[in-house]
Amino acid sequence: MGGKQSHGFSSKELNEGSGRQRSKSSSRDGQPSLSSAAERFRKHTTVHFGYNTLSLAMRALVETPSELWELREVQKLNLSMNCLSSLPPALGALDNLVILNLWGNNLSSLPVEISLLKKLRVLFACRNRLSEVPEELGRCTRLEVLSLANNQITGLPNSLGAMHNLTKLNLSHNRIVHIPTCVYSMKGLVFLQLACNRLETIADQIQDLVNLKILIVEGNSIHSLPKTLCFLESLELLNVDFNDLQNVPVELYLLSRLGRLACHPMDKGLHIIHNPLLKPIKEVLQGGLSALYNYLKPT
Repeated sequence: MGGKQSHGFSSKELNEGSGRQRSKSSSRDGQPSLSSAAERFRKHTTVHFGYNTLSLAMRALVETPSELWELREVQKLNLSMNCLSSLPPALGALDNLVILNLWGNNLSSLPVEISLLKKLRVLFACRNRLSEVPEELGRCTRLEVLSLANNQITGLPNSLGAMHNLTKLNLSHNRIVHIPTCVYSMKGLVFLQLACNRLETIADQIQDLVNLKILIVEGNSIHSLPKTLCFLESLELLNVDFNDLQNVPVELYLLSRLGRLACHPMDKGLHIIHNPLLKPIKEVLQGGLSALYNYLKPT
């Protein structure tokens, strides 16, 4: 859901339209039809990869047009890169939403009615001003992708532990000191991004994320890695760069799928050299990951 604008509405028209009362006519079956403004919105929906899609990205919106919430058929809604500071409870009326993009606004909270979006599978709420997320979000159990990066979040409610379908979670660039307990219950996670927070430790429960392939915790203050991390045999990318690590667990050699030392941020492998590692680990690493594993393996 990129940042392309749909044509036909000006930013001024959208912002003014949100406060005006629109006339409604009666439909043939006797039920009230959509307002005239909502009908105009409908004309600008498109079918994208099989989903009814509406993009209002980059419109300088300070509030959402009230007519928007009449379009229950919308499945993908892009409100990114606007100036929204809140969303109304009416968000819950769009109960066919599958993808919701709120990236790059000024949102300080999400409405509890987000729990009514039972079909929601992807939620982008990164680059806002969120300090917390509502407990009710945990009822969106079909979520597969959740990005809350670049906010002011310190933790997550335990209710999010019910998100067993979640495969990708991005919590980078927040204010998290401890990995939220609910994360260890998200057994379906394949990708977990926690870079640039305030982490000092990783709990032993990390071993519960048996499907994890990518774990990124660079740019924190982690001083040691738990040996249980080494039981995640599916890991293909482990980024622990720019922490306070001086040593590594002996069991690290069990992570055979890492394959090599990596340098570029998203390269598969082990990212670790940018740490205050002590001798002899620091010297052994100069021979690459295989040299480190041979050193760690019991004889």
